[in-house]
Amino acid sequence: MADAQAETSTQPELMDEQEPLLSNLDIFLFSLIAGLLIYWLIFRKKAEPIPEFKKLDAPAPTARETSFIEKMKKTGRNIVVFYGSQTGTAEEFANRLSKDAQRYGMKGMAADPEEYDMGELSRLSEIDNSLAIFCMATYGEGDPTDNAQDFYDWLQEGDAELGGIKYTVFALGNKTYEHYNAMGKYVDKRLAELGAQRIFDLGMGDDDGNLEEDFVSWREQFWPAVCEHFGVEATGEESSIRQYELKVHEDVNMNKVYTGELGRLKSFENQKPPFDAKNPFLAPVTLNRKLNKGGDRHLMHLELDITGSKIRYESGDHVAVYPINDSAIVNKIGEILGVDLDTVISLNNLDEESNKKHPFPCPTTYRTALSHYLDVTNPPRTNVLYELAQYATDPKEQENMRKMASSSPEGKALYQSWVLDSCRNILAILEDFPSLRPPIDHLCELLPRLQARYYSIASSSKVHPNSIHICAVVVEYQTKTGRTNKGVATHWLKNKMPTDNGHKATVPMYIRKSQFRLPFKASNPVIMIGPGTGIAPFMGFIQERAWLKEQGKEVGETALYFGCRHKNEDYLYQEELEEFEKQGVLTQLNVAFSRDQEHKVYVQHLLKEKKEDIWKKIHTDNAHIYICGDARNMARDVQAAFCDIAQELGGMTSTQATEYIKKLMTKGRYSQDVWS
Repeated sequence: MADAQAETSTQPELMDEQEPLLSNLDIFLFSLIAGLLIYWLIFRKKAEPIPEFKKLDAPAPTARETSFIEKMKKTGRNIVVFYGSQTGTAEEFANRLSKDAQRYGMKGMAADPEEYDMGELSRLSEIDNSLAIFCMATYGEGDPTDNAQDFYDWLQEGDAELGGIKYTVFALGNKTYEHYNAMGKYVDKRLAELGAQRIFDLGMGDDDGNLEEDFVSWREQFWPAVCEHFGVEATGEESSIRQYELKVHEDVNMNKVYTGELGRLKSFENQKPPFDAKNPFLAPVTLNRKLNKGGDRHLMHLELDITGSKIRYESGDHVAVYPINDSAIVNKIGEILGVDLDTVISLNNLDEESNKKHPFPCPTTYRTALSHYLDVTNPPRTNVLYELAQYATDPKEQENMRKMASSSPEGKALYQSWVLDSCRNILAILEDFPSLRPPIDHLCELLPRLQARYYSIASSSKVHPNSIHICAVVVEYQTKTGRTNKGVATHWLKNKMPTDNGHKATVPMYIRKSQFRLPFKASNPVIMIGPGTGIAPFMGFIQERAWLKEQGKEVGETALYFGCRHKNEDYLYQEELEEFEKQGVLTQLNVAFSRDQEHKVYVQHLLKEKKEDIWKKIHTDNAHIYICGDARNMARDVQAAFCDIAQELGGMTSTQATEYIKKLMTKGRYSQDVWS
């Protein structure tokens, strides 16, 4: 092509002015070259390997049915359950409600609002006895989940006429967050404003308490209300309803079998941007070091190389990491159930019209499914126990499983103590119920998907454009049953050294944008509070403030309040922080060592010690406050400390102080990046 360009570019200079601009031969050559180029592009595109996550469950865009109304009509469904899900729980609840419909003589489908034209909601009344259910999770500081963002925008901007539409909402959230269940509340309120009829009260699920119990209690009251509203009766059908059927592959091309992330290493060089949840980037690990000098915990600092990926991030963003389950757990499950984990299988949806053909990429092996795609470490929900109970041959074990899956007070208490408080995962349940030996394909159908884990990025792209830093504590604890439970992602990451058996160690990751941002004006003071690994985003903030200073920008005061247990054990990034203080980038480095003295000292105590300085910064100097870490205790105590300072030095009442802090949040001057 370069030669052809050179040839044609010189021609006008050689031609006589009377000649036509292009001869017939020129036109023929040009057409031939263009045709060859188009042919090459099409067939080269076809030859490129498709990243494994892209192939997951999503059909080709051209083949996808974007009208859920037409799909419902075609398949005789009258209930649609939309889900806004970030970690898979809302999707799981939606699937359960969709399956429930069959027990009440109705037919449901779970639907991802991102996959359909939600403008068609106004047409739902075309279907007799139709109902829309919304399982909506709230993410971060009152935000919609990624897959519900477009639906949220449509609700905000549109003025659809939803008269005649019947709906209900179950919200998923966490009470420790300021904007508890904001998305569910908004959807419930907005649908009513647009004329839709609420047929059952908004359900409120609290993950700080017992989300499963909240959902089950709501669901137990919801279905009788539906029966009454539509004049239908429960069919009494209580047996297990399978959604997928097993196909064992005896003779299959192993190149077409999904093998999880390890299988994608072969195509490492062929990765194509953009990278997201369905197409993560396999980032090489360039550094993995232990941060703490002592103690019984392992705190680590990892660096991932994103050179050439076109991935962009900003200080305060999150990196999502896809982990792999512990092989010891996977092997033990296979051993207990007496199966060959390397059997190649597919689980095919019995509903041929469903967008979701398989619960995870198929064909694959049981080993891959249990290692890469299924959550085997979290305590199973009550619906899993309910469906598995039929396989317990000991009547007492079966009775206990059914009781725990029920909504009776005794059942709820038993589930809470035996499953949740004792942190029993599916392996522990199989071990403690010796007569429970379900078919492994049904178990794989019931277990939820293994989700990505999110970490606050501990670096600034201004300083590290080709690198993402992670700061994390390896989770490991003893359960009441004497077992040792390990954090899936942190244990997996702990062993990710730059070279692993002569190969580059890689981590599948993508970026999730955050609202946790430094002030637009660098001259604004910042107050950062982050004990433990909550320091992560502040390492990025401090690096960025240092970079801005180097560029000659006016940078405001930068105060850090960090907390750890012991100065000589877990003072994270001590050398770096002290160097930043020496350079004048950190104008205040305040550290609380909680266990280095008789009385425990935490970050909120240091805030009160510096109350005059803090109040001046907030009230007079337009300072921005940032909090990162534990939501349940630390963030709550820190907020209380700020309220106390506002009362004492601002002359406010308790109510006024609370409102004052809330106004700072609304203005984006009080930001939290917290977890529970």
